[in-house]
Amino acid sequence: MLSVGLLFALVGAVAGLVAGLFGLGGGVIMVPALIYSFALLNYDASVLTHMAVGTSLACIVVNAAMSTRIHIQKRAVDVELLKRWVPGILLGAWMGGVFAAQLNGSVLQMAFATFLVFVGVSMLMSFVQDKTNLPGLLGCGVVSTIFGTIASLFGIGGGSLTVPYLRYCSVPMQKAVATSAAQSLPLALAGSLSFLWQGWGHPSLPAGSTGFIYWPAFVGLTICSVPTARLGAKLAHQLPADKLQRAFALVLLLVAGQLFFSAT
Repeated sequence: MLSVGLLFALVGAVAGLVAGLFGLGGGVIMVPALIYSFALLNYDASVLTHMAVGTSLACIVVNAAMSTRIHIQKRAVDVELLKRWVPGILLGAWMGGVFAAQLNGSVLQMAFATFLVFVGVSMLMSFVQDKTNLPGLLGCGVVSTIFGTIASLFGIGGGSLTVPYLRYCSVPMQKAVATSAAQSLPLALAGSLSFLWQGWGHPSLPAGSTGFIYWPAFVGLTICSVPTARLGAKLAHQLPADKLQRAFALVLLLVAGQLFFSAT
């Protein structure tokens, strides 16, 4: 058990460092790292991807709570936008867990690999900004439900979807980032509860699991990712950001290729 704890502490440290360095939500790093870790521990292939996603969402609850508090103190969160966004996010996040439970492990892994390709390509390209305004209440509900479903399905906080969309809708960058961070908290909470419920009592889960959340990994990742994320954020201001972003985008594409290969 000690060696397992050290493994997830290392995964958490690396995930936090990379997330802070590149400004990414930790789920983009944690999910593939957990998939590899669970495979290394010979956990059942039918549930290891679901465990990776559910555990990632549980970790994001902690990280999102901390970042949201900071953004609220700085009054950077668009509260009115958040009110329109949260109902759809909650619904979509719960639906993401329901949809994931209907997929076998290899299909969910290939779906996540496809998402990594999207993230990698988007990091290599600049997205269009300030082209339209936010939709009304119904439009925000539809968009937030879709984003919540996708984010929960893949175990991410949703910033890689929400920030580009809000910038496209002419929301200032500071408010887009802060509001995206704030919506990650209800998203991750509803998503992790959905994965917990959907996996409850599954016979293939290892000891230490509650539904699709694996607590030894949760502890290691949450304890070690926070300090290294701060270190990564500091390093980001000292290193050539454009070259690092392109290099990491290529790494994501390689990881996606490997996940495709191992899932087939």
